Amino acid sequence: MRPLIAALRDTGVRPAQIALAVAAGTMALGSAVGLAAVAAWLIARAAEMPSPADIALAAVIVRFFGITRGLFRYLERLASHNTALSGVVTLRERVYTRLADNTADRVLSLSRGEIVARLGADLDSVGDAVVRAIIPVGVAVTVSLLAVGIVGSQLPIAGAALAVCLVLAGLVPAVLTWRSASIAATMGTLAHARVSVAALSSIEAATEHRVWGTREATSAELAQANADAELAQEATARPAAWSAGTQTLLSGLALIAGVGFAVVAIRAGDISGPAGAMVALTPLAAFEAVGAIPNAIQQLFRSRAAAQRLDEAVGSGDGATTPGPSVGSTTAAPLFLRDLSAAWPGMTPTRPVSTTVPPGSCLAITGASGVGKTTLLLTIAGAMQPHAGTVGLGDAAVTASDTGAVIAMTAEDAHIFGTTVLENLRVACGNVTETQARGALDTVGLDAWVNRLPGGIDTELGSGGHTVSGGERRRLLLARTLLATAPIHLIDEPSEHLDDAGIAAFRNMIAQMRAEGRTVVVVTHDAALLDIADQVVSLDV
Repeated sequence: MRPLIAALRDTGVRPAQIALAVAAGTMALGSAVGLAAVAAWLIARAAEMPSPADIALAAVIVRFFGITRGLFRYLERLASHNTALSGVVTLRERVYTRLADNTADRVLSLSRGEIVARLGADLDSVGDAVVRAIIPVGVAVTVSLLAVGIVGSQLPIAGAALAVCLVLAGLVPAVLTWRSASIAATMGTLAHARVSVAALSSIEAATEHRVWGTREATSAELAQANADAELAQEATARPAAWSAGTQTLLSGLALIAGVGFAVVAIRAGDISGPAGAMVALTPLAAFEAVGAIPNAIQQLFRSRAAAQRLDEAVGSGDGATTPGPSVGSTTAAPLFLRDLSAAWPGMTPTRPVSTTVPPGSCLAITGASGVGKTTLLLTIAGAMQPHAGTVGLGDAAVTASDTGAVIAMTAEDAHIFGTTVLENLRVACGNVTETQARGALDTVGLDAWVNRLPGGIDTELGSGGHTVSGGERRRLLLARTLLATAPIHLIDEPSEHLDDAGIAAFRNMIAQMRAEGRTVVVVTHDAALLDIADQVVSLDV
């Protein structure tokens, strides 16, 4: 439960907010209990043919409870959902902050589908713990105490019997649900996450699956994930059925006990007939609150599994951020490769490469398509372990902690986010000023393009860069590269989609980076760009 407790703490939800929602829920279900009790008394009293004045107040109270039940139900929904939703917003901000502060190897290990599942559904599941677990349990306790107080005030032994049945109706289903719900919730969370991952892979990589003939395998993987999700749903339904049956049984026993005790007490003259009707019929409304406990237990385990997955994805911490380095703050160190060879599992390793790249110089890596240039670049960045050999800075080997901080990389398919031009550039460095951003845009030849945009540098771009051309997208990524703070920068296929003016802007950018003492490693197919490099390494055998 520690990950869930930590996640709930990160939501920033205060006990007073939960108490307010519990109070509103108690008033809503308490109105139902009060309505049942007063209505029972009114019906029994009316059967005695009293003066209308004797039952006028009770009739007004019945109307009052009928109105307030709906009113307080609405207020409870407002209070609980406002608490949960504001908490999820806060939690999402802190989770993204931690994800951004994590080392690159941890972030790069997450697929897009996993990010969607963990930072979408899992965050919502943590928020559901407030609405569907904590608040319902609190309401069940308070309403049960209210019902026992009403019945016990008329006939203590009947109140005691109702208390025993309510406790059993809460605890027995909870025990029945506990173990099964834990397994089912874990299965369900993993299964639904697999569905998200498989579905996203099928949609986003549809073209690649068709080209490589893996479409049927991907569809089968999605179908299997969906089948596992259905099995998990069935496993979750079994304890719910047992719990519902147990609560129905205990509700019936409480009703029988109430009627029995009321009849005996009326015959003995201990209570009046209307009071006996209250004792007999109030238990019918008292069990509505405890009926939510089995679902609350299941939600608790779903939320626990989701919090565990979030913790595995982004880790725990206080969510505090440390100020990033300023633009241009670089630390020079020679980059060396010693018999370095890179490969994904099952891939033919690249040929060994040995070289030293001094600060302020440029290394170009060439080779045929599929030979492993990008793989080698990821290995140099520290995002992958070398297949053989070493890559280092100065006297130390490159580690995952260097990725992003000392060695940055601009991938060929680097993402353009659905935000403003300025915020897209701040991906490289969070404290970039508008002046610095405009300077980078001017260097890559995008100053005129930005000035033509409706909102200038504050114009929002479509997610994935779909609202800009290929050349504009590439130049925007190069401007982001220029603003990065790492002293060593790796660039994959920088000339893609660039015209002659774009190539000239790229050359200016490389010249500026080298003048700042930064080391640049470029992977390219374009032989016309090799003159910018001090060294050229070919991976062709």
